[in-house]
Amino acid sequence: MAEKHVEGIVIAKNWLAPLASFAVIFAVWEASVRIFQVPEYLLPAPSAIACELTQDLPELFGHATTTAVEALLGFIIANVIGVLVGVAFAQSRSLERSFYPLAIALKTTPIVAMAPLLVLWFGTGIWSKVAAAALVSFFPSIVSTTKGLTSISQDALDLFKSFSATRWQVFTKLSFPTALPHIFSALKISSSLSVVGAIVGEFVGAKSGIGFTILISSYHLETVKMFSALFLSALLGMIFFGVVSLLEKKLVFWSTAADT
Repeated sequence: MAEKHVEGIVIAKNWLAPLASFAVIFAVWEASVRIFQVPEYLLPAPSAIACELTQDLPELFGHATTTAVEALLGFIIANVIGVLVGVAFAQSRSLERSFYPLAIALKTTPIVAMAPLLVLWFGTGIWSKVAAAALVSFFPSIVSTTKGLTSISQDALDLFKSFSATRWQVFTKLSFPTALPHIFSALKISSSLSVVGAIVGEFVGAKSGIGFTILISSYHLETVKMFSALFLSALLGMIFFGVVSLLEKKLVFWSTAADT
């Protein structure tokens, strides 16, 4: 009972600080807009954004759902490929030296510049946005997986070898569990990046989605609606991050317990 009470206090403290900071930011924002009489088309007040979200919630929710599906598919594809490539790099240094520069080149190429090509290759449907989300998300997994798999303690490795462990046993019982905290760190980064990639893909060619809403709103100077879409994109990124963090606590409990 005492442990649950302590856990409840910790959770309350973890939520209290960000909620208080958001409340202060929104209060200052609202007051500044009203005091300085900032035109709504330049900077709408949080109350106006809240009204927009309330009135157009079904439409905005539909656009957010489209972006969420694109980001989720891109996130899954990118991290499955990223982890597999990271495993291959950890197993073969020559392979890493050969293809790691290519991964860096893809990472440093702006997704905005590649988005028109993705539309040309995959069309204006969902898959060009999935590809954009995947391209901006895969690099952290490659780096973190490679680092995690190559950061095994030599003493632990010698212990496994002394028991005549096979290569597969070393990987499944030692290497991969050791790499899991690194992999989840990458997953938390790429979870938000996938949302960014999907939205950028929607800027180039889309009929729905948060990026589509932002683009159309900017054409018509509907700043309140644009901010509503931006708010939903931030909320979507936070949800993705929160889900990954929750999975990390459940699956990599030995690492998260050590950090608390």
